[in-house]
Amino acid sequence: MQKKKTHSLLLTVLLATLSVLYTVLVKQVDVEQINPNKSEIGFAELNNSVHNFFGVNMIWYHITDLLGIIPVLTALIFAIVGAVQLIKHKNIFKIDKSIIVLGCFYIIVIAVYIFFESFVINYRPILMNGILEPSYPSSHTLMSICLMYAAITECKILIKSQKINRIIRIISYIIIAIIIVGRLISGVHWFTDIIGGILISSALIMLYRYTLIATKIIE
Repeated sequence: MQKKKTHSLLLTVLLATLSVLYTVLVKQVDVEQINPNKSEIGFAELNNSVHNFFGVNMIWYHITDLLGIIPVLTALIFAIVGAVQLIKHKNIFKIDKSIIVLGCFYIIVIAVYIFFESFVINYRPILMNGILEPSYPSSHTLMSICLMYAAITECKILIKSQKINRIIRIISYIIIAIIIVGRLISGVHWFTDIIGGILISSALIMLYRYTLIATKIIE
């Protein structure tokens, strides 16, 4: 247990460090004004090449927008579970520990999302309804990975059936894969936005996993 705890902590720190370094590089390396309204973008040559290759596909944009509702719904379901337990026991400390950790994880994920909406790293390659929106990291990538992984983990804790958990895991991974690939080929994000979303969400889910191990909720 101690070895797994240490390993999880080290991996969390490593991924968090990589996320920060990568974000800094996105602001510093090969920066050019290739965005609409002449806003700057890092890794300009790479991003421009990938964007030109895939172009813009609004069908995939709408598909991923619809699929993006599913991770949010899973979070809402577990939030309701926590609320029901709180109402029933009238004591926050009598709520399942895994639900409390999950709630804290949701708060952190939302805080990260708000941070990048407030401190803009990149803007989208295209205007959305005439507006140039923040693009880094891809919020759909971030949310799908974080929320679906959390759903997989929480279901594994609460549901004893391996068959059901296997089905949930497969469906969740399919949703994550479609959202990530679909978001890239839709053309509403730069390639580095997708990679940033993957890196940052990986750091967050490792923090989540470390907390579960440290609190002895999972082994």
